[in-house]
Amino acid sequence: MLAALTGLGLSTAAGLNAYIPLLVVGLIANFTDQLRLPQEFAWLSNGWVLGIIGVLLLAEIVLDKVPVVDSVNDMIQTVVRPVSGGVVFSATEAAARLDGSTWMSHNPWLSWVLGIGIALAVHVMKTTARPVVNASTAGVGAPVVSTVEDAGSLGISLVAIFLPVLVVVVVAVLALSAWWVVRKVRRRRRTLRRSPA
Repeated sequence: MLAALTGLGLSTAAGLNAYIPLLVVGLIANFTDQLRLPQEFAWLSNGWVLGIIGVLLLAEIVLDKVPVVDSVNDMIQTVVRPVSGGVVFSATEAAARLDGSTWMSHNPWLSWVLGIGIALAVHVMKTTARPVVNASTAGVGAPVVSTVEDAGSLGISLVAIFLPVLVVVVVAVLALSAWWVVRKVRRRRRTLRRSPA
């Protein structure tokens, strides 16, 4: 069950930033014994792969801080973030099977579906909130929110690997945040419709 929480946390982190959980998983698997990846996911800890992920992460960090560019980047990331979520969920679930866990071992495709779905849900929340932040702050809020998202992705990734029991709390906080954002967006739209032209 802890492996499922790890996968849940990493997929959630991938919805905020596709490359941070991939890099965290690859580095931890490469340099520690905390996370062992099975053969089919060994490529994730390869030095070249980690270097490429690092370059993509730097590009994502820069692009996501610029208003309007961040929205274009989010459109591109609509494919990348869910795939990343599927990879990290599957890699950690597969690693758990190596350790003798039987959870989802009979249906390995389910971890891909769960990872993709979780990352996509978080990504949709992010892409819904970002234009509202940009419009309401004249673009000034974009780098601040992006930095918080990146820090959140890193924090969630580390919690998912080292303290997976806390993932439930993190996901609950994100769910409440999503509910708050949706309410705020709806309220703002209603206000805009009522205001005179």
